[in-house]
Amino acid sequence: MKRTHLILVLVLVLVAVVVFFAVRPRPEERFLSIATGGVAGVYYPLGGALAEIINEKVSGVTATAETTGASVANVRMLAEGSVELALVQNDIAFYALNGREMFTEPVTALRGVATLYPEVIQLVTLEGSGINTLGDLRGKRVAVGAPGSGTEANARQILATQGITYADLTVDYLSFAEAAGSLKDGHIDAAFLTAGIPTAAVMDIAATHPVKLVPLGSDVYNLLVTDYPFYARVTIPAGTYRGQDAQLESVAVMAMLVVSAELPENLVYNVTKAMFENLDRLGAAHARGKDIKLEKATEGLPIPLHPGTERYFREKGVGF
Repeated sequence: MKRTHLILVLVLVLVAVVVFFAVRPRPEERFLSIATGGVAGVYYPLGGALAEIINEKVSGVTATAETTGASVANVRMLAEGSVELALVQNDIAFYALNGREMFTEPVTALRGVATLYPEVIQLVTLEGSGINTLGDLRGKRVAVGAPGSGTEANARQILATQGITYADLTVDYLSFAEAAGSLKDGHIDAAFLTAGIPTAAVMDIAATHPVKLVPLGSDVYNLLVTDYPFYARVTIPAGTYRGQDAQLESVAVMAMLVVSAELPENLVYNVTKAMFENLDRLGAAHARGKDIKLEKATEGLPIPLHPGTERYFREKGVGF
């Protein structure tokens, strides 16, 4: 009788345990959207790789990468709460936090995770176009980037160094992929692209057409940096694109990852940790992913770090 009673008790305990685990509240899954850019740029493949890393390495989180109009649009999406992470240019992040340029009001919810790699401003045309300098764009049909993009801000600022306004051009507001197609089809004469090199859109053009990059040298840089201190001088190496036999000078801003200030500290800590402990995945997604280094993560950072990222950097001895 005692044995029967013991078995009954054990069965009841087992049933109670099963019921407990079946009905207890489960941790709520967190969804994160990462704003990137057009599919022909660098943001999109890097954002996709980051989403995969987060999904595999951060428990309780599902991340997705969204194609967008890039930097300016990404900041606005983050401000309105439709995304939680975004890839942006460092100059656009500065304008947003301080309510300058295209941001009439400060975006106070913006926090930094890391600067990633140089984004080179590339003025692309075709051989035989007669465009050899920035000044040659007068009277031409030029793609200046998607509406609300960082590329458009760069194009406008760079043109101004030569006293050129949009009134002096026929302007098309095109994404990278649209600009590549229009240049190949002869619908435009030149295009501004701001992205890590090599850029897929330029490679696409060069695969079938004799592409030419117009130098943006020291004369442009010296005038530009007076008003916009976030620009840096860079060299585009020879052979970056098919048919490009010589290196040339240009200017660049920095790509960076930003997050909403509203995200919990532990969540951003875990996302930052996952990213920097899986940099090989970002390098495999795009060549510019190989430029991302923990020791350089705060260089050119124009906005405050998120506390979660700050904690991770402090543990790793990264200065900020």
